[in-house]
Amino acid sequence: MRKITTLLLPMLCSILFSNAQFFKTSVKDEDFNDSLSRIVYGFKTNFYPIQARQLTSEGLVDVFESSVKIPGAAHCIIQRYHSEEDTTASWQAIMYDGDSFDEAAKIYKNTYRLIKKSKIKYGTSTNYSFTGSMEAPSEEIRFTVSPLRLNTSDKDYEHFYAEVEITSNFPNWEVHLNMHSKKNDDEKY
Repeated sequence: MRKITTLLLPMLCSILFSNAQFFKTSVKDEDFNDSLSRIVYGFKTNFYPIQARQLTSEGLVDVFESSVKIPGAAHCIIQRYHSEEDTTASWQAIMYDGDSFDEAAKIYKNTYRLIKKSKIKYGTSTNYSFTGSMEAPSEEIRFTVSPLRLNTSDKDYEHFYAEVEITSNFPNWEVHLNMHSKKNDDEKY
């Protein structure tokens, strides 16, 4: 009996530990999905429902803290433009800021993966996803961006993009998640 207990105990601990790790990962993905859904939904009203205190004002741009944060982000902001031609807002998260390209590339790819697999909750029964192709980051290229479009026919999201970008400003690397409206040069906001 003692031998069986000795054999079963490590096996049971291993199963419990792996389930705990699996649960931890899925909760993180679920938290990311929930936050992303709230931000995407906030786009419809120019991010006003998730706008917190004002941080700065420079020229034609006011910067506000976002009340909705993406898990893992250093900070999240809303930039509100107030020119005659552009009264839109954009949302941005700094996902990484450091000197390791390898770590930045890992976070860039993981952020892109999380967005791609997210199901955006819209209303009571409809979930939308993002489509796009990831541009592979390279240490030799100092700026790489992967745009994603929301897979919906809703006119409010016709020009909506989520973009994951990796950029270098010697010697640091940064990874950003941006959500904004992006129109052709001949279109007005």
